[in-house]
Amino acid sequence: MKRGKLLNCELNHAIGAMGHGDLMIVCDAGFPIPIDSWRIDLAITRDMPDLKTVLSAIADDFIAEKVSYADTLPDHNPVLLDTVRSLFDDADHEMIAHETILGEMAAKAKVIVRTGAFDPWGNILLYSGVDVPKWFAKPGTVAPPEYAKKLQQG
Repeated sequence: MKRGKLLNCELNHAIGAMGHGDLMIVCDAGFPIPIDSWRIDLAITRDMPDLKTVLSAIADDFIAEKVSYADTLPDHNPVLLDTVRSLFDDADHEMIAHETILGEMAAKAKVIVRTGAFDPWGNILLYSGVDVPKWFAKPGTVAPPEYAKKLQQG
């Protein structure tokens, strides 16, 4: 049996299939998922599973280089924002228009993970990154300046 927190086979497959810069959206129960998207539907009942549970499990196995969320999240759901910031504290964070998430970004996502969350503006965009200290560990490789801080942490 697999070690680690994340047991869902399809979600494990999705994380393993992500390349640098690929987008995964972890969304609430009401997100309008495009019909042609790779959809992983974890929703069972209201708030089962909730966003915190799913994001926490993903954070253990997924390197997020950047995390985006609705520009209305700080005002309308600050508790969720605090959760996202704490789970992905080493990622860059960016706010974007909610309408952009529902349309343009949903169409660009490699995978969309639907939770049972009843969380207003609960749609979190996770952009796949690399393990910077390991990626630039070979002698002679030079990391770009944007990775300097992560190299010092490693």
